[in-house]
Amino acid sequence: MKILVSACLLGIPCRYDGKSKPNEKVISLKEKYEIIPACPECLGGLTIPRLPAEISGARVIRCDGKDVTDEYNLGAQKTLEIARENDIKIAVLKSKSPSCSNKEIYDGTYTRKLISGKGITARLLIKNGIKVIDEGELDSL
Repeated sequence: MKILVSACLLGIPCRYDGKSKPNEKVISLKEKYEIIPACPECLGGLTIPRLPAEISGARVIRCDGKDVTDEYNLGAQKTLEIARENDIKIAVLKSKSPSCSNKEIYDGTYTRKLISGKGITARLLIKNGIKVIDEGELDSL
């Protein structure tokens, strides 16, 4: 079975800060599954590094006020295409990300306050029948 995984969790330096968030439990999934890495933000054309962005209402806004909603939507769409091409049923995505989170996102005020919500890509994948879990929910696999 193939699983889509946030590239940053696999140690690929694609986060906004140019770093990664390698997670050994996620990386070890390759022993049981075929891993398909993806970074929706990069797929949407955003650079590495890039300014941080948060969801504010229906928009994704960088910390400097620039609206990057279109890039996030494009990245989500391209991630969905990769998932469909690979017959993905499950995605393991990065928590708290404006793209990937399946539970909590930052509230758009840049005060590090978390609220209940889903990232742009996670929403689209879920809407299309793909189960999305974060790196802390691997026991549910």
